[in-house]
Amino acid sequence: RTEKMADLQSLGAHTQRLDITNEEDLRNFVNQINQKYGGVDVLINNAGFGLYGAMEDIPMEDARYQFDVNLFGVARLTQLILPKMREKHAGTIINISSMGGKIYTPLGAWYHATKHALEGWSDCLRLELAEFGINVVIVEPGIMRTEFGAVLNDPMLKYSGSGSYSTLTKKVARATTATYERGDGSSPDVIARIVSAAVKAPRPKTRYAAGQYARLLIFLRKWVSDRLFDRIVMSVVR
Repeated sequence: RTEKMADLQSLGAHTQRLDITNEEDLRNFVNQINQKYGGVDVLINNAGFGLYGAMEDIPMEDARYQFDVNLFGVARLTQLILPKMREKHAGTIINISSMGGKIYTPLGAWYHATKHALEGWSDCLRLELAEFGINVVIVEPGIMRTEFGAVLNDPMLKYSGSGSYSTLTKKVARATTATYERGDGSSPDVIARIVSAAVKAPRPKTRYAAGQYARLLIFLRKWVSDRLFDRIVMSVVR
């Protein structure tokens, strides 16, 4: 939505509409960059959305689209950008994952699957690109004051609000609405500063977790049992 990027344009940024699931769009986009700038130094893969609803209820076509945006589109753009980075023997790729790449929540099976996949994909990519001097960084935001929650509820209720999973779905919808009505979440500036630090660092960390609850929940997921973490998560949607 380039119409929402006027502030970036005023600072000298060049904006372009792009469908990350469209091969022709991706090729044209990268060709323009290569012709005008000879490639890029930093690629920040930030495209993504959250498809929520009971796993059983979500059509496979929609589940595949979730992967097309959150993983395969990211992967294809990275494939097209990499040759110029390898030529320069330098570059940084920053993949915006989520604390959801390490934890899980009810009704988020397809979303969490994409973020868990992105984490593993990024780890493998880091090893493959090390010899070319290219850094691969994963950023794991927590709850942020963005449109994520606002666009989550309606599709979730459409898929699962009146079927076998309606009781759980309505609880999750209420909890999500309450979170954003309270103004919970961190400012997106938190992630912007993390990304800036990673870009500038001569040897960036492999992972940065930031934003409300990110470090806490990732820590708990690592150290408590599955059953206990289940109870922690479900306590939010009572």
